[in-house]
Amino acid sequence: MNTDQFKLMLAEKGIDLSPKQMEQYEKYYHLLVEWNEKMNLTAITEKPEVYLKHFYDSISAAFYFDFNKPLNLCDVGAGAGFPSIPLKIAFPELRVTIVDSLNKRITFLEHLSKELGLENTTFIHDRAETFGKNPAHREKYQVVIARAVARMSVLSELCLPLVKVGGTFVAMKGNQAGEELQVGEKAIKVLGGELESVHSFKLPVEESERNILIIKKQKPTPKLYPRKPGTPNKTPIE
Repeated sequence: MNTDQFKLMLAEKGIDLSPKQMEQYEKYYHLLVEWNEKMNLTAITEKPEVYLKHFYDSISAAFYFDFNKPLNLCDVGAGAGFPSIPLKIAFPELRVTIVDSLNKRITFLEHLSKELGLENTTFIHDRAETFGKNPAHREKYQVVIARAVARMSVLSELCLPLVKVGGTFVAMKGNQAGEELQVGEKAIKVLGGELESVHSFKLPVEESERNILIIKKQKPTPKLYPRKPGTPNKTPIE
């Protein structure tokens, strides 16, 4: 996917990018590749692939959920900033908090945000399990989003405690979404969520399956959750 295709395909979905926004994606790409030589941020470094599999793929959540307002959004385990930084560039009104367990990634994200001139972005070095217990963040976000972090039974425990009652958890998944949902159904319910919708589509060019899961937070998460770091992964709620 070249930059013209990227702009055109997003415009077809009603997302019009200004020259300034296109410059920000371009700068993002160059910083990603530059920093990737010093630390392992991504295995994908070819420009057409970055635009397709990182930028376009991240923004695809906006095809099914309205980010075009000043939402308080938390991205759990964003790594090199996906999906929240591409979304933030496309929808500048978003107030973004990223939590990641690796401090060197946080250092990259802070530098990236400064270089791109992004406002209302916060980067926190923490494990999602302890972050979800922190009263300053627990049930404080209108939207919590995660892409390719863990299977649904685990991911729900890392994300749903951060979602306000009445808010939304957006899980971005590949072709295993249906299987993961079956196993993760109990966890979603226990943690106060309810599956609202599943949107499936094919990523352009390579035609791989993507699924966007929209989960509403119906009631507060029980105090027990999230459990200690590592526990959700070892013994998921199933």
